[in-house]
Amino acid sequence: MKNAVKVMQIAFTYIGTVVGAGFATGQEILQFFTRYGKWAALTILLSTVLFIWLGTKMMLLARQIKAESYEDLNRKLFGDRIGQSLSLFTMVVLIGVNSVMLAGAGSVFMEHFGMHYQIGLWITLICTYLLLGRGIGGVMKLNSIVVPMMLTLSLAIIFNTAGSPGASRFFTITTDAPLLAAWASPLMYTAFNLSMAQAVLVPIGSHTESRRTIVWGGILGGAGVGFMLMAGHFALSAYMPGIVQFEIPMGSIAQQLGTVIQLIYIVLIFMEIFSTFVADVYGVTLQLKQRLKISPKLISISILIICYLTSQFGFSALLSILYPAFGLFSLLWAVMLGLYRPNDRS
Repeated sequence: MKNAVKVMQIAFTYIGTVVGAGFATGQEILQFFTRYGKWAALTILLSTVLFIWLGTKMMLLARQIKAESYEDLNRKLFGDRIGQSLSLFTMVVLIGVNSVMLAGAGSVFMEHFGMHYQIGLWITLICTYLLLGRGIGGVMKLNSIVVPMMLTLSLAIIFNTAGSPGASRFFTITTDAPLLAAWASPLMYTAFNLSMAQAVLVPIGSHTESRRTIVWGGILGGAGVGFMLMAGHFALSAYMPGIVQFEIPMGSIAQQLGTVIQLIYIVLIFMEIFSTFVADVYGVTLQLKQRLKISPKLISISILIICYLTSQFGFSALLSILYPAFGLFSLLWAVMLGLYRPNDRS
């Protein structure tokens, strides 16, 4: 029973780390999958297989080398010098993405709960700091609450969409996009999300004693991500092409399920932002802890202050430059992970 609970915690944390705000709003599913029409279902299956295989392999490798942070993993894959440089690059991108997520959390409080933007930021920062004190266990327990709610909402959206006139478009929707782009998209999506998730999955792997627990956690986690991708695509394809005009396409679908479901959806968007934000700050703290001989609490506070300051000025311009470069790095990183052959199967 103890192992079963641990398996579910790993699976939920895996899902919660990948399924961030971009996923919850529906924009990621729309851009990487649904826009490619009838090919989307197949590319989601490919992405699911990659999430199961590479996510599990990453955690097992972290366990084997007893990685303290994702930098140890990158050093193993690329060598000390290149691995160190790539880890620093990853850290900059993670902090940038976290700044955008923090700004998004403030917007949720302002737009939907009628609170001041700054109050929303401070609530998020204070809750994050308190949860960080609980370590990887706190991150996993948070996701054990958030992810079942996300899965329940996905089921509600599936059942609602199944009764709509456009439900069958899941199989028939057409696209003008090139076939090569359709099949390259899931590779980019999976590689990018896994390279971001390494900040959390590496410490999970290194803190889990049982190889079997990691394997089942990775299988269920990857399958869970695939299920939510498919659920989102099923709902979005029923409302194509009109759904493209909405900034939060999944929000417009949730609106049709009634006020209560819409409120739950808004809370979930915040919770998904929050859970990913906490996990990423934790991962960056572990990396900096290896380099700086100061208290982890002081490191966490410094990261939160940086995120707060950058959320005031906007980070979108810098991310527009970093994202394409990080996307290429992510593909290289995923290939290196896939090709790596561990010599320990204990």
